[in-house]
Amino acid sequence: MSLTVFVTGATAGFGKAIAERLVGDGHRVIAAGRRAERLEALQAALGDRLLPFVLDVTDTSAVAALPSSLPEGWREVDVLVNNAGLALGLDPAQKADLRQWDQMVATNITGLMHMTRALLPAMVERNRGHVVNLGSIAGSYPYPGGHVYGGTKAFVKQFSLNLKADLVGTMVRVTDVEPGLCGGTEFSTVRFSGDDAKAAAVYQGTEPLTAADIAETVSWVVNLPGHVNINRVEMMPTCQASGPLAIKRQG
Repeated sequence: MSLTVFVTGATAGFGKAIAERLVGDGHRVIAAGRRAERLEALQAALGDRLLPFVLDVTDTSAVAALPSSLPEGWREVDVLVNNAGLALGLDPAQKADLRQWDQMVATNITGLMHMTRALLPAMVERNRGHVVNLGSIAGSYPYPGGHVYGGTKAFVKQFSLNLKADLVGTMVRVTDVEPGLCGGTEFSTVRFSGDDAKAAAVYQGTEPLTAADIAETVSWVVNLPGHVNINRVEMMPTCQASGPLAIKRQG
């Protein structure tokens, strides 16, 4: 069955890989993001099963206008992949930039909420749909400098579970995909304000997850039979694990 899938943050990283994979699966993908030229290049590569759609998920007016602003034939969205998100900075909380905190909350929480609220009612009305949220293991395991980013991903996890509670008895599914260390994307470059060397050091000596691994997981949960709901997928590379509690000893 061919589905119409809306993927946010599709200009790079997870979103681009997810769009490519789902088109390869035979679905139609609305690839949304802020960088029009990248979306157009993606359409040129993938063909007319991909619709480029310029959208900033922090633009509440534009998000509220969905899906009526989509072209005819693309308005019945079967799957929403809330992928748009970012981490900014790694300073301790007492030194962090409040503007970065606000931007993470606006994108990772408010943008995801508004996108879901815009497209969910029609899914419920049709009694068919799937909301796939991109969370993170940072929502479960704290680390120094993770403060607001981890907090936003903890929200994504709980929001996903509560959505499922609201939707029980319908055929609308909700999944939170929670990756750990993942390389080959812009994630760390964005976090460190374009410092490529600092970003590369995060993955030095590791074999991290890749965007293709995340796309594979999204493909799996989306293509399962309609009565199967995967609540959460927590995934890490074999080089990563949760650590012991930190203890600061005196003397």
